[in-house]
Amino acid sequence: MAKRSAPAKTRHGAGRAARVLVVDDHPVVRQGLRLLIDHEPDLEVCAEAETAADALRAVAAHKPDVAVVDLSLKGASGLELIKDIRVRHADLPVLVLSMSDESVYAERVLRAGATGYLMKEAATDEVLTALRRVLDGGIYLSEAMASRLLVQLVRGVPADGGSPVDRLSDRELEVFGLIGRGLGTGEIARRLHLSPKTIETYRAHIKQKLNLADATELLQHAIYYVRESGDGS
Repeated sequence: MAKRSAPAKTRHGAGRAARVLVVDDHPVVRQGLRLLIDHEPDLEVCAEAETAADALRAVAAHKPDVAVVDLSLKGASGLELIKDIRVRHADLPVLVLSMSDESVYAERVLRAGATGYLMKEAATDEVLTALRRVLDGGIYLSEAMASRLLVQLVRGVPADGGSPVDRLSDRELEVFGLIGRGLGTGEIARRLHLSPKTIETYRAHIKQKLNLADATELLQHAIYYVRESGDGS
């Protein structure tokens, strides 16, 4: 049987297909995205990374036209990576593809500098549409999330009245998610390259903002948050 040839690549920019960097800590996800993207004549995966540090090195080495980033990474989070990319490579569009609930994270990643947010449950055609949208200089959100943010803009208040979790800073939300995934103070400190004392300060701030009485309530609420938001990937 004759081997099926790869589709011919069309031009993007300086005579090439658009170069995509895929950042995800799951090899199966990276492989699936590569198969999807490389099949398109105007797109190609130029590099993969499983950590934020690897991603920054890949951006410098491979000069991608767009980065597809998961929020849950080993070491620094995808949210921190987006902020670093914005500082070091301000013109690079970033599409977030994550299991984490868009109602919690979409606005945060846009503020951090991303140009699109898509849940991993989205159809493959929507992933490609989102990629091309951000490559063309646009912003991509699901229809539901775009409507939610529009209502918030018009009314000047969150569309659903707001969630207590919305009061948390980006770093506090990251710590809250790690607590819900079963990590202790020492583990969180090592993962985020912070001191245990700093993590304890974040825990105290979280309890205060969410009106939680003690560490047990904090753990219970964090576990529930992770289960409901999909932030345990």
